[in-house]
Amino acid sequence: AVMSILWVVVGYSLAATSGSDLIGGLDKMMLKGVGVESIADPENHTIPESVFVVFQMTFIIITPALIVGAFAERMKFSAVLIFTTIWAIGSYLPIWHMAWGGGLFSQFPDTLDFAGGTVVHINAGIAGLVVCIMLGKRKGYPTSSMAPHNVAYTVIGASLLWVGWFGFNAGSELAADGVAGYAMLVTQIATAAAVLAWIGIEWFRSGKPTAVGAATGAVAGLVAITPASGTTTVCGALVIGIAAGLICYVFATSIKRALGYDDSLDVFGVHGIGGIVGAILTGVFLREGLDGNVLSQIKS
Repeated sequence: AVMSILWVVVGYSLAATSGSDLIGGLDKMMLKGVGVESIADPENHTIPESVFVVFQMTFIIITPALIVGAFAERMKFSAVLIFTTIWAIGSYLPIWHMAWGGGLFSQFPDTLDFAGGTVVHINAGIAGLVVCIMLGKRKGYPTSSMAPHNVAYTVIGASLLWVGWFGFNAGSELAADGVAGYAMLVTQIATAAAVLAWIGIEWFRSGKPTAVGAATGAVAGLVAITPASGTTTVCGALVIGIAAGLICYVFATSIKRALGYDDSLDVFGVHGIGGIVGAILTGVFLREGLDGNVLSQIKS
């Protein structure tokens, strides 16, 4: 609710209008100028601007919710509201503008973030890591078992994410066309590959795969394919998914234990690292005729 109102009052304007390299202006505060007939980016798309506003509103809604998973059980509700509001204004909106609003990243040649690998997942993953370190560990961590209390709910939640992610990735084309269809295809491929990679390494290391591992691997694959979903190939999707499953597993288990931070739901290990893996590999695996630049991906 807070993010919805924030987006309407000032967020959309600061993100999507022209301004500096770091942030937009206030020309569309309270959605000024967004009418029944207005078109979002009329040079490239035909959808109503109102549809685009609502679609992007879902992104600002979900991104702070990701961060909350990193510090679950350690912050009062009032503090969550204050923190997420400040973070959305100070981090999410500038990164959105830099990546999609003609800001800083547009100065890097051929920078690609089709559906939010940088804007959503790296952004939230890094924030989650910083917050969970600053707040400290939960009582009993890591000596007490803190496994999910209901595996069935975990699988249901991951399944809803998997299906809903098609809306984020394919929908980011802002049209019902071949690019949207291909984005849907590679999203499914990468996610399935990440599940198999995660449970494969889990099976090898611990002797058995787990449903929670499969669910976490699915999210890792979904995250990693997000920036590449509009530009990658089928083979690229396979590699991105496998890389995300393996690398995110290592960060969510071995590296987290070695460094000792308490990231409750592995927001950094899955979203942060998965987003980084996907963003870099976006510049590697491109469909014929598309331009990409790995160095630009790393810089952004």
